Amino acid sequence: MAKIFFVPNPEIKKINENINDIFLRSQILADIFRLNTLSMIAEAGSGHIGSSFSSIDIVTWLFTQEMKNPNEPDGDIYFSSKGHDVPALYSLLIGLGKIDFELIHKLRKLGGLPGHPDINTPNIITNTGSLGMGISKAHGMAIARRKDNKSGRIYVLCGDGELQEGQIWESLQSVSNGKFNEITIIIDHNKIQSDTWVEKTSDLGDLENKFKAFGWEVARCDGHNFKQLQQVFSIFKNVKDKPQVLIADTIKGKGVSFMESSAFEPNGEFYQFHSGAPSIDNYGSALQELLEKINDNLVNSGLEKIKLEEVNIPEKVALNNAESLISAYGDELVKLGEENKNIVVLDADLMKDCGLYQFKKTFLDRFVECGIAEQDMVSTAGGLALQGKLPIVHSFACFLSSRPNEHIYNNATEKTKIIYVGFLAGILPGTPGHSHQAVRDISSLGGIPGLILVEPYNEKETREILKWAVDTNSQSTYIRMSSLPYESHYLLPTNYELILGRGNYLKKNEGDKILIVSYGPTILRECLFAAEKLANEIGTSVMDLPWLNYFDKDWIVKEFSTYEKIIIVEDHYSKGGQGQFILGELTETNLGERISIFGVDGIPVCGQNMEVLKYHKLDSESIVNRIV
Repeated sequence: MAKIFFVPNPEIKKINENINDIFLRSQILADIFRLNTLSMIAEAGSGHIGSSFSSIDIVTWLFTQEMKNPNEPDGDIYFSSKGHDVPALYSLLIGLGKIDFELIHKLRKLGGLPGHPDINTPNIITNTGSLGMGISKAHGMAIARRKDNKSGRIYVLCGDGELQEGQIWESLQSVSNGKFNEITIIIDHNKIQSDTWVEKTSDLGDLENKFKAFGWEVARCDGHNFKQLQQVFSIFKNVKDKPQVLIADTIKGKGVSFMESSAFEPNGEFYQFHSGAPSIDNYGSALQELLEKINDNLVNSGLEKIKLEEVNIPEKVALNNAESLISAYGDELVKLGEENKNIVVLDADLMKDCGLYQFKKTFLDRFVECGIAEQDMVSTAGGLALQGKLPIVHSFACFLSSRPNEHIYNNATEKTKIIYVGFLAGILPGTPGHSHQAVRDISSLGGIPGLILVEPYNEKETREILKWAVDTNSQSTYIRMSSLPYESHYLLPTNYELILGRGNYLKKNEGDKILIVSYGPTILRECLFAAEKLANEIGTSVMDLPWLNYFDKDWIVKEFSTYEKIIIVEDHYSKGGQGQFILGELTETNLGERISIFGVDGIPVCGQNMEVLKYHKLDSESIVNRIV
């Protein structure tokens, strides 16, 4: 067991009541919110420390000194457009009594505080997590409030990497044209986006003059200096004819020396504290450093040292026989890059998450970092394909399938060959929340002519599918990739072959009456466990069918005909997924009457992985209960 520590609200109340110096009080509060943020992420097992720490001074100053009736119907509004920093916002709202303190233990848990902002949480004004939307949301709010004769300001925090999204620049013009002086944008300019430096990804250039060219009032200051923040916001409140933007120069991981981006060399490849929970050792060191700062300031103010509460959490257990599709994918991509000199790899600021580091290192001249700009990336791929190259495009499935959907379709109309690879596919991990849970990508891409959708089950199938997409498929491919490491319980059969439109049995016995069909490691694992639980009641086979929108009809009819009941379990919405594509192939048969589809219904919930599966009845126990 590991111990996690928190500053309780009575301690925060003492500081508010006993320290009159607003700058010192703000510093102590911000560091307390840092400490609680660190502990929330450690307890949850995931989260974003770096951007939470870079933004927390700004948010502390806004809520405690600048905003009138923050986020109340008649007051000023604040929200984060980037969303990664929401643990810091939760910590502050809990510390100010605007969220129940007990929820401090429920970050990224079912019924608790979602991994990205969600309006079902008190004092969260809008859903974010999909980048670039914040200024447009503020514009709509300002229009509505003007029509209702409501006063009050709207503050929006944006990330500097987020500025690569095209919608940001579209929204700047309309807000400026409308002279929405009640809108203030703060750029958390910590100079690192997901894992590496903005300037190395897609340099922002002269930000001040860019914003001025759009007609905005612009200021710049140290985002960790409360006196400078006070001065800038005072000036902004007197601007009458234009919106304002503050470029706040910040440090990612601010407050803990070894987490601060200034401790990392810009020539290094990755900043280490963008996402994920700290190790036990790092947590202890960071906690001690923050605690010393807080206590030094309290003692110098004549107050007692802070009193902490503690909770015990179990230490993470390592997986047995763990496999990683990302590692297998990255390794196979390098091999194929050696064989095929036309391959060009494109990335949307997710090099580490997509396993692309080795390809970039080996073939730097054939690696294109596009930054957080999915539409630009996909159309760039279209241009490469028109000139005879084989582009392989990478992002999270939730973003790759949606924002550049029109661009993928445009590429399809040109009948070129492009490979799209969407990571973080499916309902898990459940901790980031619905903005990152890709459960509609099959439906949004499956009808595009000449685009075959496929999802591998394990490392071996990942390699085979990528080779097939590069060497065999003459059309375009969308590879749907699970990003979670998993325990390998069942291997593919020894006579495994990847044949277009056909599947392979992971479990089969003569005389089985039920067939469960699925794809990918997340849900197939639960299907296999379900088949084991059903074994004594009814024989159940399990098929890995990696093809999501294209099937060998004759083979499907032959295999399905031997079963009394076929259950298709989706890692996707039940509508528009693999099951409905299969049903479309079987309209001329009576097999459709034997088929049931289990999938996600409604907006996917945020929580720990097994909590999420159970809620949506996609865990093995629920699958059994739905079958018998």
